[in-house]
Amino acid sequence: MRIVIAEDDALLREGLALLLRAEGLTVVATAENPGAFLSAIDEHRPDVAIVDVRMPPTHTDEGIVAAVEARRRLPELAVLVLSAYVEPAFATDLLAQGSAKVGYLLKERVGRVGEFLDALHRVVSGGTAVDPEVIGQLLARSRPDGSLARLSPRERDVLALMAEGLGNTAIAEKLVITEGAVHKHIRSIFSKLGLAPDDRADRRVTAVLRFLDAAR
Repeated sequence: MRIVIAEDDALLREGLALLLRAEGLTVVATAENPGAFLSAIDEHRPDVAIVDVRMPPTHTDEGIVAAVEARRRLPELAVLVLSAYVEPAFATDLLAQGSAKVGYLLKERVGRVGEFLDALHRVVSGGTAVDPEVIGQLLARSRPDGSLARLSPRERDVLALMAEGLGNTAIAEKLVITEGAVHKHIRSIFSKLGLAPDDRADRRVTAVLRFLDAAR
């Protein structure tokens, strides 16, 4: 696994590099601003980029913008975005570009090394990883009068775990139910959200985006 890190905080940037190298992973470049990050993407063509949401010069959304541009230049690139705060708009914007190989974690998750590495491997393998704390806060914020109000409490639990990026087997283990029950809940979620089978859209991703959008 070849990695580029984009983070303007030198301490965190070097700490991440040391952590990943200690795990036997290859950090091919680090960058402190979007321009240097995109140059590193062009030069090294890594497997995954770890990108801070807020970067110079304005420290607003430069990281997200750079991540989207990096994926345009290198469509097979996996991207794991780090944020200091729960920012639903950024999570939604990132997933709206395509759910495969993307993740959104709070920076505090890096200190939980096992969870951080699991998320990193998940996005590189083609999955999605959204921080559980982000999901918890979004659930608390979601409006009761939207389409999500039609979901049962168990269906909301299943949708929240889908939003984290968990597959059906992992959801079943988390909720201590059968995979068959998970399939049933997901079919019900799709039905209540009006998501008919459509080869042009991934209903699982669309459901998650509806969930994230409800909390914006």
